[in-house]
Amino acid sequence: MAVALAKPAAGEAPSIVRLGDIRFAWPGEGAFSLAVKDFALPARQRILLIGPSGSGKSTFLSLLCGILAPQSGRIEILGQDLTRLGAAARDAFRAEHFGIIFQMFNLLPYGSVVDNVLLPLSFAPGRRRRASASGSAAEEAGRLLARLGLQPSLVRNQSAASLSVGQQQRVAAARALIGAPEIVVADEPTSALDRDRQGAFLDLLFAETGAAGAALIMVSHDETLAPRFDRVLRLADIATTSPPDGRPERRTEGKAEGRPA
Repeated sequence: MAVALAKPAAGEAPSIVRLGDIRFAWPGEGAFSLAVKDFALPARQRILLIGPSGSGKSTFLSLLCGILAPQSGRIEILGQDLTRLGAAARDAFRAEHFGIIFQMFNLLPYGSVVDNVLLPLSFAPGRRRRASASGSAAEEAGRLLARLGLQPSLVRNQSAASLSVGQQQRVAAARALIGAPEIVVADEPTSALDRDRQGAFLDLLFAETGAAGAALIMVSHDETLAPRFDRVLRLADIATTSPPDGRPERRTEGKAEGRPA
């Protein structure tokens, strides 16, 4: 039976993400489960998602990005129902339309900085064309890295493994932003930054997603960031969860962006 998704209210931007009657449970008796009755993300909107560790945020984001498939319900992204796609097709769709800043970065440790930023373009021809619209994709990678505060000498000469945690975080952000994906998902992207650098990083993240017309959904434990976002949600506002005997959810870190997870 088809799930009817709510239409946007009058005057509201069209939703590019819409979830309806989602139910997901990890395998095993009494395992963690998550249900979402209705969730929508309008184009260009910036959402901050807050929730404690183990509350289900990672599972929710993995469903949203197509890393996980629900047992029932509908996940409509840019008009495409991900629940009708196989795993390989979901991987390709995610690479093309999502920029993801993973909490653990998921960089290729011995790859160069630029190679890490360019990685998703290998799996996303549309993003590759957009990244190359004003020159080469490598030049666009350099522009993003410079905007994010990485010195040219680091970009030219260093491997990802040789960078500091804060520098790796910026490389991960550039990788997510290159090629102007329609949706950027950021899992605790400011956790390794001090307050001043955190504000500067968010300024750049908002500027780049705004220039690309991208929607942003960011996960954080830091509630002081809330005034900077269009909407603030707690996971409990949009989902019901059933943790197994108080144990946390499973982590679902994908592989380096664009690669099958």
